[in-house]
Amino acid sequence: MLWLVTVLFLSMAIAILRGGRLSNLGDIHLRLWWLLPLGFALQIAARYAPSSELGVTLILLSYLPLIILVLLNKERPGLWLAGFGVLMNFSVIALNGGMPVLAEAAEVASGFAPGDPVIAESYKHVVLNRDSLMPFLADVIPIRVLNIGQVLSLGDVFLAFGLGRFIEFELRRPVRWFKRGARAEAGSASRL
Repeated sequence: MLWLVTVLFLSMAIAILRGGRLSNLGDIHLRLWWLLPLGFALQIAARYAPSSELGVTLILLSYLPLIILVLLNKERPGLWLAGFGVLMNFSVIALNGGMPVLAEAAEVASGFAPGDPVIAESYKHVVLNRDSLMPFLADVIPIRVLNIGQVLSLGDVFLAFGLGRFIEFELRRPVRWFKRGARAEAGSASRL
């Protein structure tokens, strides 16, 4: 997840350099926003699942609130792209019983010697092999951020670009003079 935090930080920095304002973060309103923490909570719960079947089920269920959130807010720039990335990851995990990870990419990302077991011991990941379905959506892109390695998928790339576009757009919105939900009494022209 460090890569995602890095993408969001870079998006905010670019938006500010292009005239955006951090104060706009407080004005972001998404329909059913609470689906986002629900999805993350299900991902965390999957780490502590007592069986692999329950773990994979919780991982798949964690994507559903995110997909619903995107569908309800699809008119916001970048969210449809992020949602497409989420749908890609959901599909490959559902078809393979976990996210296939290219072992060589995991070795490069983690810095281990070739042949060492480097695939995370979680229900979310399985080793990419000849039997894996939709291997082009698997985790195959090794990266290192702050000396922490991770392997990304094409869905992760779409998710990152979509969220980056969303944040950049929100920070560069014009000043909103009247805050959402503010109540005011009608002026003298309304009494005519």
